[in-house]
Amino acid sequence: MNCSRNDVVLLPIPFSDLTSFKVRPAVVIGTTPNHGDLFLVSITSRIDKGAFPLRAWRSCGLNVPSAVKGQVATVESKLVRKVVGKLSVADIETLDRHLSEWLELAS
Repeated sequence: MNCSRNDVVLLPIPFSDLTSFKVRPAVVIGTTPNHGDLFLVSITSRIDKGAFPLRAWRSCGLNVPSAVKGQVATVESKLVRKVVGKLSVADIETLDRHLSEWLELAS
């Protein structure tokens, strides 16, 4: 699957005990050239501490109000089942600020 930064994708996410999985949304935050891997952050319908709510959740293909969690993962792009949308400009700006904080990139 061809994915770009800020795409909202659906892919199987395993349960913590690895006995099963559920298809969940995530945001692509980067790709690895020539390797087919994606860097992702999870999307959740639970707006907990550390997550930020998406303002334009409907327009990026989500069915319920959702938030982006500070959980970065690397997965093979072939695991992506579907690209459902793309983040809005406002949500991209918020994501970039949070990524900088979560990854301690701010100088």
